Amino acid sequence: MKITSRTALLLTLPPLLWAGNAVVGRLAVGSMPPLLLNACRWSLALLLLLPLGWRALRRPRDLLLRWPYLLLLGLLGVGCYNAFQYLALRTSTPLNVTLIAASLPVWMLLLGAALYREKPRPNQILGALFSLLGVALVLSRGELSALAQVQFVPGDLYMLLAVMAWAGYSWLLARPPASMQGAARPVWGWAEFLLVQTVCGLVFAGSAAGIEHLSAAPVQWTPWLVLALLYVAIGPSVIAYRCWGLGVAQVGPTLAAFFGNLTPVFAAILSALMLGIWPQWFHAAAFILIAAGIVVSSRLR
Repeated sequence: MKITSRTALLLTLPPLLWAGNAVVGRLAVGSMPPLLLNACRWSLALLLLLPLGWRALRRPRDLLLRWPYLLLLGLLGVGCYNAFQYLALRTSTPLNVTLIAASLPVWMLLLGAALYREKPRPNQILGALFSLLGVALVLSRGELSALAQVQFVPGDLYMLLAVMAWAGYSWLLARPPASMQGAARPVWGWAEFLLVQTVCGLVFAGSAAGIEHLSAAPVQWTPWLVLALLYVAIGPSVIAYRCWGLGVAQVGPTLAAFFGNLTPVFAAILSALMLGIWPQWFHAAAFILIAAGIVVSSRLR
């Protein structure tokens, strides 16, 4: 399939914005507790989505009929994934975080086999092994021989939890329950569906931030922190979601996955420019392995 320059831009912009979210998040968690950062991010995103998706709230019966599914989507996609990512950035680097996130195909295969009886193909298993090896390189800091004795940085473990949550979220989107299928389901556009998920996710994100507030240090408000909040609410939360949806609709998820793997590359560049954290040899090797895993696993039988 031929990719136009417009489609390439649509699929390149989200990885850049998501990489920026990792770098800006790393800077912001020094001034604001991570769970509060997540709650503020999605509260601002909610305000931005309301003018676009408010129609979804006009029929509360549609929400009440599907509340378990919508709450679970909100918990995993808004409440867990982003909260764990910001927790990870307190002790891990943006580059490590985005490389670990690239192991998503592994967890997608495991959840698909365990919960949906989706038997993985041999090439998918091989691709998953490549991805696992790349993640192992990052977690062991390039010393695979010492992997058995490696001491994980807490942020690495938080990011693994985040990726697991996102895998569950993705499967729920791909295989919704019967209440979300058929002619009776609500006709929601992208903004309406994201608004509903944000409302449900803020139930958990707000509660977690409230518990965190009991022991967290006070927020150090600065003009830069306000700009950082605006960025993570507008760029990675709204613009990236919309551009990715348009791009995937034009070329399909398989081809789009190659663009998604640009996130660690952009994270490495932004980390070097903004944080002075230069990538090591094992970061490049891990990226090559993860990219090879995606190429192998996406090949048709």
